[in-house]
Amino acid sequence: MKFTPRQVDPETNVNVTPTHPLKELAVLLGGLIGIIVGTYIVLGFLVDLVVPRISHETEMQLAGLFVGMVPEREDVDEKTRAVQELTDRIQSQCVKLPYTFTVHVRKSPTINAMAMPGGHIIVFTGLLEKVGSENELAFILAHEIGHYAHRDHLRGFGRAMVFMTVSAALFGADSGVSRIVGQALNLTEMSFSRDQETWADEYAQDTVNCYYGHVAGATDFFKNIPKERDPGKFGHYFASHPENQRRIENLEERARLNGFRVEQKKPLDIF
Repeated sequence: MKFTPRQVDPETNVNVTPTHPLKELAVLLGGLIGIIVGTYIVLGFLVDLVVPRISHETEMQLAGLFVGMVPEREDVDEKTRAVQELTDRIQSQCVKLPYTFTVHVRKSPTINAMAMPGGHIIVFTGLLEKVGSENELAFILAHEIGHYAHRDHLRGFGRAMVFMTVSAALFGADSGVSRIVGQALNLTEMSFSRDQETWADEYAQDTVNCYYGHVAGATDFFKNIPKERDPGKFGHYFASHPENQRRIENLEERARLNGFRVEQKKPLDIF
């Protein structure tokens, strides 16, 4: 007897999927990224719950992990001394935080400053070269101090640890999937970072008003910052910092609502 196989219609065969395999891969990958991002957000909220409960003593111990990232201060130059003295005056008059802030001026064209665990503030010379008044510099320093007030530096550290752990455990540090997931998580993290920057701006404005009795210079850095450093209206959603114009408008509206005065700025003659 001759065997004749039955003709099967591929559209009705339950063993053959009508969906293109690339579409299935995209759906599966999208679902996987969604699950991971959701997990990351939940863990991020847990970080936010834990951070306020970390004692100052524990933070000082954690600061030891960053010793290699903080430059030595054996030879304190004139700029470092001047910025440190301004920081000390601001703290003694207007800041009530359990830190002894130590300023490190690092030679670099980078237009930035950073708040590190343990009260270490790194200021790059590229930023100092753009500052036009003592008031503007005071706002920048108070902005970094604001991150300590909200403990953003610890939140950022915790979220970074969550990201590195989740990504490396699932895919390996150098895998292509890990990079895709990392980009998705990065966009998720940016919203937290933008909120933290806004809070630090507002803290800095209040501190500048406390120190000088007015808020002149509080928006100068955002007005004078180079165009390439401004994420813009669309880039705002893909950047760690809000759009400069949004920051200016927010601070000007707060100044109006709080009745903050604007008077003459002090020249930057501390260098």
